[in-house]
Amino acid sequence: MGRRGPAPKPTVLRVLHGDRKDRINTEEPRPAEGDIAPPAWLREDAVEVWDTLADQLITTGVLTLWDVEAFANWCDAVARRREAAEHVAAEGSVVEHPVFNKNGDISGHRMGKNAWLLALDAADAQVQRYGARFGLTPSDRAQLHIGGQEKPGGAERLLS
Repeated sequence: MGRRGPAPKPTVLRVLHGDRKDRINTEEPRPAEGDIAPPAWLREDAVEVWDTLADQLITTGVLTLWDVEAFANWCDAVARRREAAEHVAAEGSVVEHPVFNKNGDISGHRMGKNAWLLALDAADAQVQRYGARFGLTPSDRAQLHIGGQEKPGGAERLLS
């Protein structure tokens, strides 16, 4: 059985929030500085996804050398999701499937779920799971706190 409850708060957030010193891991490992590039196995359409967001995530410190594989998996899942969505859009959610008799001959057709929907669902789940690790949705981003950034002026206006 896995851990219960919410995921532990990152050490950086514990320090920023002023948590008790005995609850802060002072010996947490830190990734080395270096050039962060997409892995060679990443498909061309997934590299396009990488190029869209990687620089911003590196600048904010969310993407490090240790996160390359996880982020590459997210980019690959986004590319696979886009491909599956294109097939579903072109073919429809419900398609005709052949029905075979005991001799292996086609005896008719039946309507059924498009197989690309399975690929779409699997990729979508992976996009959401990995995206949450990098704060790529509004609710996940709201839980990240990165110092040194200018706060948007709209929040003060709404709260006043």
